[in-house]
Amino acid sequence: MTVPVACLLGPTASGKTAAALALAAREPIEIISIDSALVYRGMDIGTAKPTREELASVPHHLIDIIDPAEAYSAAQFHDDALRLIGEVRARGRRPVLVGGTMLYYKALTEGLNALPTADPALRAQLDADGLRDGWPAMHARLADVDPVTAARLPPNDAQRIQRALEIYLQSGKPMSAWLAEPRHAPDTGYRFVPIALEPSDRAVLHARIAARFDAMLTHGLIDEVERLRRRGDLEPSMPSMRCVGYRQVWEYLDGLTDRATMRDKGIFATRQLCKRQLTWLRSIPDRVIVDCSRDGTTDRVLDAIASH
Repeated sequence: MTVPVACLLGPTASGKTAAALALAAREPIEIISIDSALVYRGMDIGTAKPTREELASVPHHLIDIIDPAEAYSAAQFHDDALRLIGEVRARGRRPVLVGGTMLYYKALTEGLNALPTADPALRAQLDADGLRDGWPAMHARLADVDPVTAARLPPNDAQRIQRALEIYLQSGKPMSAWLAEPRHAPDTGYRFVPIALEPSDRAVLHARIAARFDAMLTHGLIDEVERLRRRGDLEPSMPSMRCVGYRQVWEYLDGLTDRATMRDKGIFATRQLCKRQLTWLRSIPDRVIVDCSRDGTTDRVLDAIASH
């Protein structure tokens, strides 16, 4: 018999945190974050990290676990999440997975592709090439060796272009070929129940995204990025600084854009992230859909969790 584990999934600004905290007020749960940005310490405002009070009100896991100079992979999440689910259940509490990094969810539920591990020296070289030639030129380079992957990536998606080139240069095999190989998901004994917060009216979510980005700016996002830059060991090419919002503020602080342009680019990038998250969500056939653009989202999420 498999054990059901509720997974509250959704794009940015869809109300996941509010629903999870409401559930915590009803029953003893612990929250396991499925978010590739919340893992970083010192990145609080731009990641919309739960407040200190919210973090103290219910145990949270996989938040503030690494320094922004470090990297955290889907494979690490897979192992950490399975370990934490077991530990939470051993304490007699209910684990609830909450977040919007769909790659992590896929790794947990479908297993992992045997992709080559990161090569820091090769990655640094590709970063230098991208800085010199521009990422559209790197995208064209990727198209020569892996047209399938290049076709699904925008020409300025530096992080993913770099990773795809890194994999090809390491292995001689394109990323698309690696991803086409079957995954082997082990029997974990858990049945993951995906509850998806999806908007019937995307304009509602877009308005929330704009309002939240403005609130981040009001509450000190620029100062937060300035503090991170002053450390001296972070670069805009690092995964942490490529997070939506941080990338655009870094460009602003470099003098590459004015404040109004930075705001517009930050909101646009967040909307694009939302679009990608929804595309991932809609590829999950057995998800339970809750409309997050209507009133009463939290109550409907709680009903969905209770019935599964």
